[in-house]
Amino acid sequence: MSTESAEEQPELLEVDLETEEDRYSRLRLIHWWAQERLRASKVMVVGAGALGNEIVKNLALLGIGGICLVDFDFIESTNLSRSVLYRANDVGRRKALAAADMARQINPDVAIQPIHANVVYDVGTGVFADMDLIFGALDNREARVAINSFAWRVGKPWIDGAIEVLQGVARVFVPPDGPCYECTMSELDYKLLEVRRSCALLSREDVALGKVPTTPTIASVIAGIQVQEGVKLLHSDRDLPVLAGRGYVFEGLYHQSYVVEYQRREGCQAHYTYPNIEPLDRGVADTTGRDLLALAREEMGEDAVVELEREVLVGLRCTQCGTYEVRPGSLGGITEEEARCPACELVRDPEMTHAFYGGEDYLDRPLLELGVPPYDVVTFRSGTEMRHFLLAADRDLALGKISRVGVNSNG
Repeated sequence: MSTESAEEQPELLEVDLETEEDRYSRLRLIHWWAQERLRASKVMVVGAGALGNEIVKNLALLGIGGICLVDFDFIESTNLSRSVLYRANDVGRRKALAAADMARQINPDVAIQPIHANVVYDVGTGVFADMDLIFGALDNREARVAINSFAWRVGKPWIDGAIEVLQGVARVFVPPDGPCYECTMSELDYKLLEVRRSCALLSREDVALGKVPTTPTIASVIAGIQVQEGVKLLHSDRDLPVLAGRGYVFEGLYHQSYVVEYQRREGCQAHYTYPNIEPLDRGVADTTGRDLLALAREEMGEDAVVELEREVLVGLRCTQCGTYEVRPGSLGGITEEEARCPACELVRDPEMTHAFYGGEDYLDRPLLELGVPPYDVVTFRSGTEMRHFLLAADRDLALGKISRVGVNSNG
């Protein structure tokens, strides 16, 4: 006879065996689980390599309502040994599109919007603002710094993952009060970042320091932790423990794991969060730089300027022969061949800007041609006064298949 008292006995979960089951029935057996909340959620996954494949697979199985998948690369044969969503006949295809196709086969309930783009230059800040969570599945600091900056500006948590051989780490960053990714960076990290940025117009092969060796097993482990933390964050009102401001480190050779805690660095420049973002019924395809500047001065006075979310390319200068070409646009959209001087074959230096002041000779071009991505945020500034505006007319263009996820849902 058991000596346990009634108070000591575990609570039993009652299951109605006569209820017709659906694909999520076993998930609903978890007492804090809210499947409708997951169905109404939108998440971004940046990176569609081994780690991104596993994240997307898990999100599709869980029935997340909308997935925005960002990657600028193409599938190579080496991806086939580490990426669950790719097949041999996918070699040469855009990673984001191929992964999206397979994710839809895993779960047709999930809406997925693939974006073939460089997240540093070509994804509007409004896309980040529309997400509930952001997952990083990347292999370079520049993209991580960009995601961290966008996430902090719009106040969205993001979950970073990194893998190499049989080891990896999953880290959770939650604005505005905790440590951010840049708080974890060392002086060496910043130096390596500057080297990469200084080589922005060279091919990836020229700046790569070597391929990172990974396995599908470590991708499964770290992606599993990332998505698990994401699910807990989506159930934030359930008082579940999360890795906010911490990282889970896994070393697979000897099966060791531990949690590290990061310290918030006071004065970190990445810790700015917009106090308010106002919608502006304008889009990048039919609004020029001069139009935007006129709106800024109408709203804030004749000395107002327009500040952009990121630096954009305005021209290319050859240090060898001194020639200059006006070439406005996204730095992420120019190839090494296009950057070479037609006269002396040297890769030219990019001239960048992050604001419109009124005297520029390219202001009559549409914002899209000037390197401003759809659904971006722009800032009108006059002195120390700032107002932030979302180019809201681009929402459906930027979000596509996931634009209606969560609308009229109780979550």
